[in-house]
Amino acid sequence: MQQKFWINRRKAVALALVVGGTALLPIGAQAQALSKSALNLAMIAEPQTLDPMASPTDLVATIMQHVYEPLFTFDASWKIVPMLAEGLPKVSADGKRYSITLRKGVQLHNGRELNAEDVVASLKRWMEVSPRGKALSKEVEDLSINAGHDIEITLKAPYAPLLSQLAMPSGMAAIMAKESIATPLKEFVGTGPYKFKERRPDQYVLLTRFDQYSARKEAPSGYGGKKTAIANELRFIPVPNANTRVEGALAGQYHFADLLPTEALGRLEKSGGKTVPILTPSFGFPYFVFNTKEGVMASQPLRKAVQTSFGEGEMLAAGFGDTRFFTAEPNHFPKGTPFYSNAGAANYNERDAVKAKGQAVQAGYKGETIRILTSRQYDFHYNMALIMAEQLKRAGFKADLNVVDWATLVQRRGDSRLWDIYITHSGQFPEPMLSPPQLGEGAPGWWSSPAKQAALAALNHETNPAKRGALWGAVQQVIYDEVPYVNAGKFNSLSAKSPALQGYVPSTWPFFWNTGLKN
Repeated sequence: MQQKFWINRRKAVALALVVGGTALLPIGAQAQALSKSALNLAMIAEPQTLDPMASPTDLVATIMQHVYEPLFTFDASWKIVPMLAEGLPKVSADGKRYSITLRKGVQLHNGRELNAEDVVASLKRWMEVSPRGKALSKEVEDLSINAGHDIEITLKAPYAPLLSQLAMPSGMAAIMAKESIATPLKEFVGTGPYKFKERRPDQYVLLTRFDQYSARKEAPSGYGGKKTAIANELRFIPVPNANTRVEGALAGQYHFADLLPTEALGRLEKSGGKTVPILTPSFGFPYFVFNTKEGVMASQPLRKAVQTSFGEGEMLAAGFGDTRFFTAEPNHFPKGTPFYSNAGAANYNERDAVKAKGQAVQAGYKGETIRILTSRQYDFHYNMALIMAEQLKRAGFKADLNVVDWATLVQRRGDSRLWDIYITHSGQFPEPMLSPPQLGEGAPGWWSSPAKQAALAALNHETNPAKRGALWGAVQQVIYDEVPYVNAGKFNSLSAKSPALQGYVPSTWPFFWNTGLKN
C-alpha cells in the first residue's frame, strides 16, 4: 500500500506561494537560502521516555528519529531503502540469510566511526527491549558480524516483514554507539542529523545540529535519501492542550503544531496567512485495545459481546465531526491495496445493544465495571471514549472512564491490573506486521492464542506478495473472532505550520531535517 501525503489543492497553491522559489532549489542551495534559527515545535505531550526502543509511541519516534537512524527506512512511496546500510541486503536462495553491508565513514555523535559491533549490539538490545524486536527475535537463528562492515542475520524460516520491521520509526531498531547502550538509556548517541542536548521535563527536548553528519547521496524521499540539518536547534515543546497548540500556531509562537482538533480547520483557514493548515489523509486508525491477560475483558466471549455493542461510525463522528476527517469501514487496509479484505466485516459497527446484552449474559457477565483508560491530549480519543461508554451502558455494561494525561496512560497501560480497555491510534502502514504492536508479542493487551500464532505464521513465512493478501484476511478474521483490539476506522490528521517554515513534507512522523525558516 502506498500512503499518499496530500494537501488539498487550494492549500497546496497557498503553500507554493508562501514557499516561492526556495522549494524548487536543490537541498544544498535551499539550505544556504534559509535561516539557521531554531524551530519551535509543539507536540501533544511530554514523551514518557527518549529511548526509541522502549516505547512504540509516535511522539518518541517523531523526536528521536532526528537522533537515531535505522539500517533501512521508507521512501515517500513506502518502499524500503537503505539508510545506514550501504544498499539493500543480499538474501540467500532459501530466504533465510540476510547479508548487510554498512556504509563506511558514518560518524557517531561521540566522534567515533560506526562499525558492525555497534549494529549487532543495538539490534540485540532491540530484540530484548522492544515489543516489535521481541517478536522478531523468535524468528532469528543468529545475528553476527560477518566482516569489518558486514553483518549477517540468519532466520529460522523465511520472514517477509523483516526489512519493514527494521525500517519502522516507532519502536525503532535504532543503531546506537555500543558504549552508550544501557537499560535505561542514560546517553543518546546515534548517527542522525541532530544530537541530543538537553531535556527539561514539561518544557522541552532540545536537539542541536550535528555538523559531522554523514548524509546519503540520494535525493531526499520520505524518510530516506539525503538529510541536511538546516536549523541550529530543534525544540520539541510539550503542549498537551490542543486548543493551546491552535492558539500558538495562530499567534506565530510555534513553527509547527502537531495533531490539532478538526474543528480548528476553519480558524486556521481564515488566519490571513499567519499559519498554514496541513491535512494528511489516510493518516491512521483509532483502535481500542482489550486486556486479554486479566480482569473482566480476559473473557473472549465477553469481548465479543462488547464488540457487538460498539457503533464505530458513531464513535468516529464524535471523534472527528467533519466527514472529511474519517471513514467508517471494517477492512483494516484500504480498498485497492494488497491487504484489503472484508473478512469479519459482519462484526463491525453492529451497535446492537439487545444482541450484546444477550451475549453478555451467556458469557457470564455479572455487572463488573469495565475500566476505560483514555486521555484528553488526543481530543478524538476522549470524545470516542465518551460514546463508547454510552454504548456499553445501553447494552447493560457498567463502564467507567479513567481520564489521565497521555504520559500516564502510556505508563499505566503496561500494568494489566489497571485497565480493561484503552484507546489509542496508529499510522496506516504498508505492512500488516508494523502495527498495531498487539500483532507482536508482549505489547499491552498481551494477546496470545493458537489461532493468532497460526494465522501470523502463515502470513509472515509467505514471501510471495501475491499470496500474502489472502493470508492477511485470515488474520483479520481471527482479530474479529478473538477481539484483542477493535479497529474503529480511518482518519485524516490536521496540523499547522508557519508560512516561514520551508521544505516541510507532511508525514506520519513529522521530521525537520531539510527544513528551515525563510530569511
